[in-house]
Amino acid sequence: MYNVNSNVPAEFISHSEILETLKYAEQNKGNIFVIDSIIAKARLKKGISHREAAVLLECEISEKNAEIFALASKIKREIYGDRIVIFAPLYLSNYCVNSCLYCPYHVQNKIMPRIRLSQEQIRSEVAALQEMGHKRLALEMGEDPVNNPIDYLLESIETVYGVKHKNGDIRRVNVNIAATEEDDYRKLRNAGIGTYILFQETYHSESYKSLHPKGPKSNYDYHTSAMDRAMRAGIDDVGLGVLFGLELYRYEFAGLLMHAEHLEAAFGVGPHTISVPRIKDAGGINARDFGGISDEVFAKLVACIRIAVPYTGMIVSTRESVACRERVLELGISQISGGSNTNVGGYASNESDTSQFYIDDTRTLDEIVDWLIGLKYVPSFCTACYREGRTGERFMKLSKSGRISDRCSLNALITLKEYAEDYASRSTKRHAEELIQRELSDKAVLVDYLKRVENGDRDIRF
Repeated sequence: MYNVNSNVPAEFISHSEILETLKYAEQNKGNIFVIDSIIAKARLKKGISHREAAVLLECEISEKNAEIFALASKIKREIYGDRIVIFAPLYLSNYCVNSCLYCPYHVQNKIMPRIRLSQEQIRSEVAALQEMGHKRLALEMGEDPVNNPIDYLLESIETVYGVKHKNGDIRRVNVNIAATEEDDYRKLRNAGIGTYILFQETYHSESYKSLHPKGPKSNYDYHTSAMDRAMRAGIDDVGLGVLFGLELYRYEFAGLLMHAEHLEAAFGVGPHTISVPRIKDAGGINARDFGGISDEVFAKLVACIRIAVPYTGMIVSTRESVACRERVLELGISQISGGSNTNVGGYASNESDTSQFYIDDTRTLDEIVDWLIGLKYVPSFCTACYREGRTGERFMKLSKSGRISDRCSLNALITLKEYAEDYASRSTKRHAEELIQRELSDKAVLVDYLKRVENGDRDIRF
């Protein structure tokens, strides 16, 4: 049951500290000594504080900005290598009791048809996703205790994992649902979810209240403290994010990093992922009614988050254009969605517009895989970390030490080979095989990998 009257304050997000941070960043945006000292610290790949990161975000010195972008790219490649993990969202229901002003699911929207997928419809959706080659999904649904209870989600997770269509199977189910109680998070953990994802939308408490006038989501403290409850329940992989464009991006940036710092201080494990969605048009929602940020600012946000939280996976969705996605891949993004459909039931049928937002990158999964290969990335469908227990603190140790890429590089190639054999077009298959041969040409890497497998290294198994 949703405890919407919870008064537990989310004190780890301090409005006064964020204002002081923004003031400090403004005062030092041209201070080369301060900027150089922060960049030097960031090169150690141990992360920097929200206040230090705010200075880099605010910096207007062109040569220093070039250093910031170059450093973000270097950190991303040294920790995550050339792998880009691919997933797809699966929308189960657009029933919602909230009144979020930026979302077409809001309860006052009487035009949008309301749909909740049956378990048989979910099987059809999953089969369609498996036909593309997907192995990893993010389940999404609106907040409605009557139409979307936790038991419906638990049954849906079991259904998703149970679909075996041709050579396909879903090996990892992430969940992006509204804030709930610790008991519900415990049920999700026991159901075998991967990452629990929840976007804060905005960390500015007054703006939050005005953007969420009614419904259980209107409780800022309850929403903001959701990750604490999830982690207390044993979900050790959580994903943060804000909806950039609702509030001043500098404020959101500082709040997001403070939230990451809080999780690490309180639980010893920071966010497994950070998503960077921007508000987009959708049914009845005009993004221009909100603040919005430019592609240039968006790119710098990605770069500075990568520098500040080097260990985290960073996600960009098909909300963004091809050109935008290509740029931020270089600056810090390590996971992308592909072949996405944001309509409820949209993979098996496209009869009505029930999308939460309109997508910009409408290419097929095969086209995106081929595009990534052309950019010299390794598209990865690997889910070994979660099946082998490399989550939470164990994953963080590998990531922070820079050893996660060693564990995942060949696994990524194996899953790419699997995709190429079972799903790829003739051209994409040829390009994938060429990439795999190039990557395996480094015999020393392969010999070391196999040696560690023979020695029983738990952190390297498929």
